[in-house]
Amino acid sequence: MAILDSKGRLFGKFNILDIGALLVILLVIIGIFYFPGPTGSVAQVGTTTKPIEVDLLVRGLNVRDIDRLSDQGFNKGGKTNVIIRNQPYGQIPIKSIQVLPRKIIVTQPDGNVKVVSDPRENIFSTDMLLTLAGKATVTDSGPVLGNSKVKIGMPFELEGFNYNFKGSVIDVRIEDK
Repeated sequence: MAILDSKGRLFGKFNILDIGALLVILLVIIGIFYFPGPTGSVAQVGTTTKPIEVDLLVRGLNVRDIDRLSDQGFNKGGKTNVIIRNQPYGQIPIKSIQVLPRKIIVTQPDGNVKVVSDPRENIFSTDMLLTLAGKATVTDSGPVLGNSKVKIGMPFELEGFNYNFKGSVIDVRIEDK
């Protein structure tokens, strides 16, 4: 009995082309599972995750009692839900909250301007400076929270049990750890 017959079959039973195709498939499977290469997708190559701090300026938040927000978890050390460009990111810790005094610019008789406290009584309008702390993927074009780049000037929407308002990013700090 010959090893190869006139029809190209091995030992008269197996077609040599079928055996070659089967070997190629086995080598591909072995290559995928035993030698997977670097982990992660191609989109994440060259990125790192670092802690960041984002400062938000909230201007003219209309609220009757600012202390009621802190009763519902909106306080230093608490967490708030963040929505960036209409995409929910999730919860992020609040590092600090600073209520800013209302100021106005007053022109002086000599032509100079002076910044003074606002004498108008608007007890329902509050300005705040918030610092949020989280972990972001740092790419060549800047930090990314979720699927959204974090840049100065973009709005963040904060949502909790009894509040939903927007603030504008005024500073982004990437910590080196």
